[in-house]
Amino acid sequence: MKKTLAAFAGLILITSCDKQEKTGNLEISGNIKGLKKGTLYLKQLQDTVLVNIDTIQIDGDSKFTTAVNLKEAEMLYLFLDRGKTASIDNSLPFFAEAGKMTIETNLETYYAMAKVTGSKNQGLLEEYNTVKKRFIDQELEIKVKDMEASIKNKTLPETEIVKYENALKRRYLYTANFAMTHKDFEVSPYVVIAETPNLGLGFIKQILDGLSPKVKASKYGKLLQQLYDERLKTEGPVALN
Repeated sequence: MKKTLAAFAGLILITSCDKQEKTGNLEISGNIKGLKKGTLYLKQLQDTVLVNIDTIQIDGDSKFTTAVNLKEAEMLYLFLDRGKTASIDNSLPFFAEAGKMTIETNLETYYAMAKVTGSKNQGLLEEYNTVKKRFIDQELEIKVKDMEASIKNKTLPETEIVKYENALKRRYLYTANFAMTHKDFEVSPYVVIAETPNLGLGFIKQILDGLSPKVKASKYGKLLQQLYDERLKTEGPVALN
């Protein structure tokens, strides 16, 4: 009888350990409607390689909660392993920051229809992407016209080329203005690195000089400084004018 009770107590201990809640300064709760079984992998970019920092098993309940420690605000990636179902829509990037965040989406449009809340940087990034898309759409429209002209052995009209250059220039200027306006957030140097690394050095210097000390010392602040220093070596100070 004593052995039976001891074994039962051991089973309870193991079960409680399995269900022990994860702790960290970033708490993520979410719901992937339609997902009955699968695995979520929370990944972080470390030295150009995506490294897994948390694994979440989904079995029967599409809702999940987890927690990890985050040193600073940065982009994380929530990958979905659907098991037998293959899809290119399996990666959900989001700008994480300490606190409580929520991710709501569904199985069919995992990334496309995702709603992420609880992060100021994420909100600003979504704001940036909304405006950026207008310029991208204009650029793509003209690129399609260029392809169609090439198929017919024709040249794209000069007016269309000018439109493309203007759309590209407006996108770069918008990025620079966005970064300068949001100098207190890590999303500021991030958008420059991710979207317009060829932005004029003069603009990059203005952005760097305007960053708050905290953001300048952040992961993306350091990367932007590194980008600036490397380009300065090859392009020279004349590019600052």
